[in-house]
Amino acid sequence: MSYVERNLVAGETVIYQTRLHWIVMIGHIIVGCLLLALPGVILLYYALTQHGTENANSHLMEIGGAALLIAGIVAILVGMVRRNATEMAVTNRRVVIKTGLVSRKTIEMLLSKVESIEVNETAFGRMLGYGAIVVIGTGGTPEPFQKVAHPLEFRSEVQQQIEKLH
Repeated sequence: MSYVERNLVAGETVIYQTRLHWIVMIGHIIVGCLLLALPGVILLYYALTQHGTENANSHLMEIGGAALLIAGIVAILVGMVRRNATEMAVTNRRVVIKTGLVSRKTIEMLLSKVESIEVNETAFGRMLGYGAIVVIGTGGTPEPFQKVAHPLEFRSEVQQQIEKLH
């Protein structure tokens, strides 16, 4: 059960949910693949194909290759956790944005207090379907969130829910 679903008040329903775009994982995937494919697999392959020689170098190569494989998998998992630790939702009463897993930051703003939602998309972001949103509340400071999946849909849902309030 997600953070948003656990923290709904009586009579409140989730209208729209999104999260960070998969693009936030690109750096983690590249590092993970470089650790997995290049040195990790090559070291393990070389160490395991040296059947005739039983030396300390072969054993060290096995350990090093295994360590690089584990580091590559951890790098990819960190990206997945980062992406899944952010939740953004529009309910029939408020906008809820939660970031972080161990340390958490939440913004829960009543729809009546939302002054505007700004969407910034680069050309590349428009092609792939991600952008930045800035939630601005009445009398509050702007809260920017980068690389959000489908930011225009998020803004549209907020605007529709605000219209239903009036």
